[in-house]
Amino acid sequence: MDSLPKEKLEHVHVHNVYNIIAPHFSATRYKPWPIVDNFLSGLDKGSIGADVGCGNGKYLGVNPDVFTVGSDRSDKLIDIVRERGFEAMVCDNLRLPYRDSCFDFITSIAVIHHMSSPERRLMAINELIRVLKPGGHLLIFVWAFEQESRSKRRFSEQDVFVPWKMPKAIYGPASSQPNTAVAEDGGDVVYQRYYHLFREGELEEMVRQSPDAMVEACGYDRDNWYVIASKK
Repeated sequence: MDSLPKEKLEHVHVHNVYNIIAPHFSATRYKPWPIVDNFLSGLDKGSIGADVGCGNGKYLGVNPDVFTVGSDRSDKLIDIVRERGFEAMVCDNLRLPYRDSCFDFITSIAVIHHMSSPERRLMAINELIRVLKPGGHLLIFVWAFEQESRSKRRFSEQDVFVPWKMPKAIYGPASSQPNTAVAEDGGDVVYQRYYHLFREGELEEMVRQSPDAMVEACGYDRDNWYVIASKK
């Protein structure tokens, strides 16, 4: 694992990487996960919510009867979201530009596992709860350390770099890429993304640390752990 300071690690191996790979990443993200789809589809008509870490915005149009504002740390991904006609802004999960208790629902899908310390992960969760209305609902998904048998991934530790390969034929030679990239023999370019892989119960316990949160459901789905919580 890189010895960079925590914030620098996220800057180099999360923020910068997603800005570089944004078009390629977006092309692979188009089908909603069933549990997220069900959560959004079950919301009351007229609900107002936030998708924090919305990526390319694939969940913003799932339920046309609610209004969802998207946000992401990657300005290149937000450009893609806006091109699709959705409301979205660039901001940091740790410092959301929203007033307290303003959303009926919040989704955080595959975001908090990019925070590089327990303190920062807890800060991110507390910030989501801060902007949620009392009685509102929050859905969080994170990558699991425990991968299913069919998965190609196997991990020996929780804090890891996960590669993202960009084909040379589409995105140019390695010489045109930042020095954080690694060129393979075939000329493809590989970027390393930082992940903290959550063990069973870890996300649930972290959400329970907030005095304002009440866990309503939790489970495992598609190599991820998820929690549905409400605000007291």
